[in-house]
Amino acid sequence: MIRRARALAAALVLAAGTSALAQTAPPAPAPAKPAPSPAKPQPKIQQAVIALERGGQITLEFFPAEAPKHVENFVNLARKKFYDGQRFHRVEPGFVVQLGDPQSKKLPMDHPDMGTGGPGYTVKAEFNKRPFDRGVLGMARGEDPDSAGSQFYIMLGPAHFLNGQYTAFGRVMGGMDVVDGIKVGDRVKTIKIVTK
Repeated sequence: MIRRARALAAALVLAAGTSALAQTAPPAPAPAKPAPSPAKPQPKIQQAVIALERGGQITLEFFPAEAPKHVENFVNLARKKFYDGQRFHRVEPGFVVQLGDPQSKKLPMDHPDMGTGGPGYTVKAEFNKRPFDRGVLGMARGEDPDSAGSQFYIMLGPAHFLNGQYTAFGRVMGGMDVVDGIKVGDRVKTIKIVTK
């Protein structure tokens, strides 16, 4: 009986030792990580810098996703120096300052035609969900929603009744204090487009 017990104990030790000595499969290799995709180039951001003849600068950023044609139109006009030398012909305290009539370069500010000029074409409306808050750029137009051209305004305060009725296409990023000080007849020295 003792022999049987010893034989059984030896068998158990041998079985335990065998499993401990058995070759275990190496751990599965970690799945290969996919090669990183090349970084997508960030879209270039265009801004405009308005320099006033009396001093001061206003930096604008655009909303190309919401109003691509209006942004393109403004940028093209600025690059052609269309706005250079124009004067702000409309200032409504707490509401807007407005620019973009090429006649403002020479006509007196009180001339009846002031505020009626444009680039000679119009841009189809791109009404969007951007609210007309302080600092927002809007494109001026006549009664026809598709009559915008070159005249734009900068909001001095919120005017949500304009939401969905006019095209918001950008906002002031710097120099709102300069905008607040604009008076009728203040002349734009240059509007430069910069890409960041």
